Amino acid sequence: MQHPRDVLLGAQAAAGTLPVCDHYSGVEPRMRKSLQLQADMHEEFGACVFDVTLDCEDGAPVGGEADHAALVVSLLLAAAPEARVAVRVHALDHPAFEADIASIVSQAGHRLSHVMIPKVESAADLLKVEKALAAIGGAALALPLHVLVESPRAVHNAFELAAHPRVQSISFGLMDFVSSHNGAVPADAMGSSGQFSHPLVLRAKLEIASACHAYGKVPSHCVVTEFSDVAAMQSAALRASRELGYTRMWSIHPSQIRPILAAFAPQQAEIEFAAELIATADQAQWAPISFHGKLHDRASYRYYWQVLERGHQTGVVLPLETQGYFLKPVMPHKV
Repeated sequence: MQHPRDVLLGAQAAAGTLPVCDHYSGVEPRMRKSLQLQADMHEEFGACVFDVTLDCEDGAPVGGEADHAALVVSLLLAAAPEARVAVRVHALDHPAFEADIASIVSQAGHRLSHVMIPKVESAADLLKVEKALAAIGGAALALPLHVLVESPRAVHNAFELAAHPRVQSISFGLMDFVSSHNGAVPADAMGSSGQFSHPLVLRAKLEIASACHAYGKVPSHCVVTEFSDVAAMQSAALRASRELGYTRMWSIHPSQIRPILAAFAPQQAEIEFAAELIATADQAQWAPISFHGKLHDRASYRYYWQVLERGHQTGVVLPLETQGYFLKPVMPHKV
């Protein structure tokens, strides 16, 4: 019997392979705590509900880039087999970019879930990244790329970036985007409320989300800097997921992880409806059916299957009739 992912998903399959939360840390004690928290929550939920991204760009002290890269390698190699760990390397124009790639990917590329590349402006930048990875070979040749869009030019090229076959996800770099406007965008646009009201910021977010969905990639929403304000975090995550089409979001503090999971999780009533519909459709071999007085076919099956995937990704306990779909890990979609 075919798995629903194989039957129902085409280009959209990539969006179902990533946890909804991407947690960043760059200081050694916090990186270690993040990896332990990921393991603890994996045990709690029975699934990896957030990625850990070890940060070189903002984490490495000036002049200590090589030592920081070596630390990242040691953490990757010591991580649990089921851990999902990524690295954000320095930007392409930074002297440490090639050294990060050469050191981290060559030694621990087989343990990386992906590589985050900051300050990507165009497809030409992605070609440079590909060349650096190709020089290493091995596991580096298959590593998915996540890119961080942080300028008006990069937003303009969002569709070009999303079309690249190695790109799995695009993130929005809010603070750099605002500061790149030379004061034309006010500072409050970097806050939890202003970032959802300023027209240029809102337009950039929508452009990235639209580009990602056009090519089956994952749009990842930016940070909320008020990390101690749980209400602000919850509100921002809800708006990102329900108004702007984002399926993933950054966390910069452990207290933000659970609010992101809650905001991106489907409602229980929708999960129950989806479980019943998918089980019925599966029995009908995915042919059109009448269900609760309405016609359903593969278009609606696809939507409700993605509801179940999102529930699984956010640690929701699924109804018994659909739990079997998630007993074995789904192989990552090739991008």
